[in-house]
Amino acid sequence: MAELSVFTFPQPTVNGPLHVGHLSGPYLAADLAARAARARGEQVLVTSGLDVHQNYVLTRAENEGLDPHAMTAAFRDDILDTYELARIGYDRFTDPLSDGHAPVIRQLMNHLVASGAAPLRELTLHACSDCGRTLHESYLSGLCGECKEPAAGGACEACGTFTQVETMVDPACGRCGGEPRPFLATVPVLRMEDHRAALIETWIRAELPPAVRELVDRMLRTSLPEIPLAYPTNWGIEGDGPLTGLRIGPYTEVALTDLYGIAQAVDPSAADVDGYLAAIGRIGNLWHFLGLDNAFWYAVYWPAVWAAAGVDRSPLSGLVVNEFYTSGGAKFSTSRKHGMTATELLRCNDPSIVRLFLAWDRPDRYQSDFQNNSLKAFTEYAEPLLAGVRTVTEPLDPALAAIELARGEAALRPSGFDPPLAARCLLTLLAGGVHDTGSLRAALTGLG
Repeated sequence: MAELSVFTFPQPTVNGPLHVGHLSGPYLAADLAARAARARGEQVLVTSGLDVHQNYVLTRAENEGLDPHAMTAAFRDDILDTYELARIGYDRFTDPLSDGHAPVIRQLMNHLVASGAAPLRELTLHACSDCGRTLHESYLSGLCGECKEPAAGGACEACGTFTQVETMVDPACGRCGGEPRPFLATVPVLRMEDHRAALIETWIRAELPPAVRELVDRMLRTSLPEIPLAYPTNWGIEGDGPLTGLRIGPYTEVALTDLYGIAQAVDPSAADVDGYLAAIGRIGNLWHFLGLDNAFWYAVYWPAVWAAAGVDRSPLSGLVVNEFYTSGGAKFSTSRKHGMTATELLRCNDPSIVRLFLAWDRPDRYQSDFQNNSLKAFTEYAEPLLAGVRTVTEPLDPALAAIELARGEAALRPSGFDPPLAARCLLTLLAGGVHDTGSLRAALTGLG
């Protein structure tokens, strides 16, 4: 039996529709890699889901006077429509809006507490002195203490440093601007330093891009942070048992969602901690596809949570990370409503062309900027090639075609992943009158 590989793409936050930056990055990338791997005869499972409980969701609903539950359901449907339009497939989609999700997360959280991996401790947290909100995620704003760029609570998008009131410059309430007020709370705490050896073993073995290596090296020079796994706050899954009165932190929830979602994709009968751990143990290769702004969570926090849950050896083979895709020079952003939505782009253009263009223009190893006029010019060039109606003036020598095809197909392997190269190889083949493009055309266009 072929070794099992699992590819994941991020669980998008349902505070808005997917934008083109999302599509150009991990969402399309995971699908390209999975299609290419299956064409090579590999056994691959693709998993994802939704992130419903970041307080960015409640913030948008309150700011716009919307019912948060109706809003999240509507955005979930829109996201799923985008996947269908873009021909992005998956084998397991974990929906936090389903009735069965919260009990599993509570089960895993209580396991972390009962096992001693996340003991209950009295910590000093901070609340807004004006509105009283516990300051975390979108409820916290300031400057990252490491790179001094604007950041919210959680992790700095610019450099990946973990951000909380104590590590930020000029921290304030992200909702009303109030000053932080310290208070004591008893919460479960992940002592990441307890898992330093397991993390180092994972980082040595996994394929990580230079920017992520830099983040890891920076973190290893100091003690790894202690992170609360639940908060006294107003949004998120409510805890039970020892966690009554708290809500599970959304980043912890996503890590645990990945754990049980991947496990059930491997073994649908897995229904408890032992079953999830056994299923994870059957994975040969695990590749996460993500944007650079999620590097801390996937490279550092997820592996630590999994180690705390009992995963003896992470199956992580590597991270496929894209840089930011900008629009008019500014980062696409759902929370700031900047940039075209993915659905809008797909409904106005041939999805085959959109997929091929976004692979060609992907912010792969450096940022790139989406331009409508570039898409139009690309369409005028590529559409006749895909349709086979462009006159071939310089046929490509068969020996060169074989090299170009092999290079393009290799570029869609997770190790050394390079969709822009794959797209250029396909265009070169088509322009040279080559009709046998192997699995390359099907993977890039999503057809076949």
